[in-house]
Amino acid sequence: MKKLILAIGIMFVSMVSYAAETSRLHEILDSGVLKVGTTGDWNPMTIKDPASNSYRGFDIDITTELAKDLGVKVEYVATDWKTLVNGITANKYHITGSASLNMSRAKVAGYSQPYFYLSFVPVVQEKDLSRFRDWSDFNKPEVKVAATLGTVQEKMVKDFFPAAEHVVIEAPARDFQELLARRADVSVTSNVEAATLVRKFKQLAIVPVSEARKPTPISMLMPQDDQVWINYVNHWIELKRTQGFFKKTMEKWGLKSL
Repeated sequence: MKKLILAIGIMFVSMVSYAAETSRLHEILDSGVLKVGTTGDWNPMTIKDPASNSYRGFDIDITTELAKDLGVKVEYVATDWKTLVNGITANKYHITGSASLNMSRAKVAGYSQPYFYLSFVPVVQEKDLSRFRDWSDFNKPEVKVAATLGTVQEKMVKDFFPAAEHVVIEAPARDFQELLARRADVSVTSNVEAATLVRKFKQLAIVPVSEARKPTPISMLMPQDDQVWINYVNHWIELKRTQGFFKKTMEKWGLKSL
């Protein structure tokens, strides 16, 4: 029995050692490059400049800081919402920018610990505010609700408004563009993006609903099978939170967490 216990112990130690040696953490350190998947279409989290093919935003500041602390360069890999998880599972990048915690995604991908919290609100044309005062006003057959394929909002609007007409479009087009073009009556987005949209497009307005819906933690998507890499990022997030880095970066981009 003692020999069996010893053999099992040696096997376990060997497995842990192998996992550490094959972690993306060591791949990143060996290659000198952190690959980050980002969509570039979620203002102010990630915004792509087509002219320079560069990115800016809250996510970009966060992942640039992570790369700096790792002592490596950061490489941004263009992706879209419907393939965001696939990019992780196919090892196209080591981590993503901010993504809503979602149990469907969690079936195939891992998450870092949360570092931001948001909720969701409806956005309409300002001249339509008299038509829509609360969530129930959108759950009607004559109302067109826009969503971007592959986002958490796509499932959300179908759950919130089963009686409405769902206008689902594919990236790089965005749901709010359907609203601007009057091909939809409403889009549902985070309070973060909604605040940015109404500042940029004066014809849009946030509906003063009784309360925002679906308070949601925001994390980075990571490979599900790499606990060593997940642990490293979680430790980094906790250290940076304690040192005030996330608070300072939120203030820079005009963000308020729940």
